[in-house]
Amino acid sequence: MRFALVGAVEGSLIALDALLAKGMLPSLVVTLPPEAADRHSDFADLTTPARAAGSAVCHTTNVNAEETLAAIRASAPELVLVLGWSQICRQAFRAIPRMGVIGFHPSALPRLRGRGVIPWTILLDEKTTGSSLFWIDEGTDSGPIILQRLFSVAPDETARSLYGKHVRNLAEMVPEAVELARAGKAPRMEQDHSLANYCAKRVAEDGLIDWQRPAVEVMRLIRAVGEPYPGAFSRQDGKVIHIDAARAFADSFRYIGLAAQVQTHTADGFTVMCGDRQCIEVAAWRTADGRRPPVHSKLGV
Repeated sequence: MRFALVGAVEGSLIALDALLAKGMLPSLVVTLPPEAADRHSDFADLTTPARAAGSAVCHTTNVNAEETLAAIRASAPELVLVLGWSQICRQAFRAIPRMGVIGFHPSALPRLRGRGVIPWTILLDEKTTGSSLFWIDEGTDSGPIILQRLFSVAPDETARSLYGKHVRNLAEMVPEAVELARAGKAPRMEQDHSLANYCAKRVAEDGLIDWQRPAVEVMRLIRAVGEPYPGAFSRQDGKVIHIDAARAFADSFRYIGLAAQVQTHTADGFTVMCGDRQCIEVAAWRTADGRRPPVHSKLGV
């Protein structure tokens, strides 16, 4: 069975490696050109391993462009996998493979359709999530389910740890789905659309910390938008401070101050008071000069 793979992020590469390990070679890999790598914070080079394995490669920034469609048609795939590509696959694209187009979504569909799902999962304090492979249709993540794996979201889950859980599932699920399709046994389990909700796109500026929020919410934001995404940040005297990790500060009761104010320096970093008068300890951060903000300075300005 001939199939094509469309993708450009870490998960796409992991899926490609998993397929190749099972002897499943895509006839065509559609991916971003190197000069468009900045479109994804988790961009991964699929070109080199795909060509090394013997797959043809098509570079594009638009899977619905006529030249891209022509390249896919020329490869004559019976199935197309779209794994890590943030564009709607239009009818002309979906009509090419005889079997259909399979997509991956990092949620327990029908919940949390849409964009920025890994950060939103943490920000919403979801207790359970899932990895879903589904048949792409004209809607947004609305097609019938092929395979789905549910799992718990840890209380201290970070974007990176959650991303890792999803791509580990992806590496196992994608070869299984291709084999099911090859055997004509791939399920088409309809989603319950009455349970659907939709996540909005997130941008780097959404990582700006609002120090008026409670400490638990500030820490949740830091965990949710960190690596492989642009990360949480604040400003001090107009200079950006990237905050990569923080934890609750047990001695908050000893400090009296203002929200957004640095209360003390610690062995690992510095503490900042939040809107509920609880402090967080920033344990990993990045500044242009590598220095901590001064005690009693105000962040967010």
